[in-house]
Amino acid sequence: MKNNYSPDILNCLANLSSDEVFTSPELANRMLDLLPQELFRSSKTRFLDPCSKSGVFLREIAKRLLAGLEEQIPDLQQRIDHIMTKQVFGIACTDLTAEMSRRTLYCTKQANGEYSVATCFDDAQGNLCYMRCQHTWENGKCKHCGANRAQYDRVETIETYAYPFIHKNINEIFKNMQFDVIIGNPPYQMSDGGGTGSSAMPIYQLFVQQAKKLNPCYLSMIIPARWYAGGKGLDDFRSEMLNDNRIKYLVDYFDSAECFPGIDLSGGVCYFLWDKKYHGLCEVTTHRHGNTTTLVRPLLEKNSDTFVRFNEAVTIRIKTLEKFQSLESKVSARKPFGDIVPKEKGDTKVYAWPENGFINRNEIRQNNAIVDKYKVCIAKAYGERGDFPYLVLGKPFIAEPKSCCTETYLVLDAFDNNVQAENMISYVKTKFFRFLVLLKKNTQNAPRGVYQFVPLQDFSHPWTDEMLYKKYDLDKDEIAFIESMIRPME
Repeated sequence: MKNNYSPDILNCLANLSSDEVFTSPELANRMLDLLPQELFRSSKTRFLDPCSKSGVFLREIAKRLLAGLEEQIPDLQQRIDHIMTKQVFGIACTDLTAEMSRRTLYCTKQANGEYSVATCFDDAQGNLCYMRCQHTWENGKCKHCGANRAQYDRVETIETYAYPFIHKNINEIFKNMQFDVIIGNPPYQMSDGGGTGSSAMPIYQLFVQQAKKLNPCYLSMIIPARWYAGGKGLDDFRSEMLNDNRIKYLVDYFDSAECFPGIDLSGGVCYFLWDKKYHGLCEVTTHRHGNTTTLVRPLLEKNSDTFVRFNEAVTIRIKTLEKFQSLESKVSARKPFGDIVPKEKGDTKVYAWPENGFINRNEIRQNNAIVDKYKVCIAKAYGERGDFPYLVLGKPFIAEPKSCCTETYLVLDAFDNNVQAENMISYVKTKFFRFLVLLKKNTQNAPRGVYQFVPLQDFSHPWTDEMLYKKYDLDKDEIAFIESMIRPME
């Protein structure tokens, strides 16, 4: 017998980019499963997807309501009309995704069309609307989303990506309407024109913050996990999220491909459920290379300003806190010796990429005191896409006296003799050291802040993992976890 398998079209969509990622029906349902299921048995619950791309969230919500309201509204057409007009609402990201979403929800791109499953809409948009917006420019950038005017100040025929949910007053879209559940997968970033002309400003946090302002009973969104460590435009958002004890569930994917196959989002992704009436610890579920763990714990651990993303790492982190002094206090800032340009000749060697050079000592404007010391240096960025177990960092090296480095490198510490520097190198190469860096390193960038969880050691002797495991009294499971995550540095 021939198998006439017909896949769900929403599983077959190609993603627009790594910034605008389509949600699969399976993922949408995992997020909906976190909600109290009685919401789908009430004819009064209102749902909003403020950033609809394919309409998958609204379709799956409608399917659950169709089943949950069967006894209350036995007539199928009456039930469909009630759900579509009174309970499910969406704001599309673009004109194209508006048509796609209406096709998914109403079975036609016109809500009042001949083939629409709903029979009582007077207009084509129904409750799934798109309103073309303009950015509001201030000093060359949009004051709402940070978009760069040179790239997004466009004519009427070209999409502006001025997303209505964060550019308009919500009451202009849905008149004074209160939503019980806000759920979705927002756009992730916009170009802000920084750096050399191409730079990405995260915007997903703006959707979360705007949704909270609407005071729903529940809020759930899937977003990049870079906010755990803060950074560009995310420091306030990180603090807000980690100190919000209304986040009841957090589901974390260290590798974004486990959540969005084929999509590489540096730092992974997560989704959460925010419950207005809940105040307590968070149930954190971590997905890591096929392994899943769940632990109820605070989002913000003691003596930390960032999220410890691996459940197995929480006890390790706690054990290292005893008599703790962070290595971060020793690590240089970006551009350890200022803006220096290597030359062919000079009295001071410059470690640089791709080629080393020289500079005259009187041209060095910062950290002159350590130029004549033995400096342990390391690359400020190191990336490994899907390369597991991880190295985490590039190989450290010793910059001898009468040397410095460009901003390609950071100085981890400086010493009066080569022996201490070699002993620090032995520490950096341990799996223990690099594992603690991994807890804060969510992207290839490795600035000073990623060394916050690394304890400073006595460098009068070399270090091995065995010595460190014993010093911090790690048990066999904690050791096994570190060993499974980090590969040796030859």
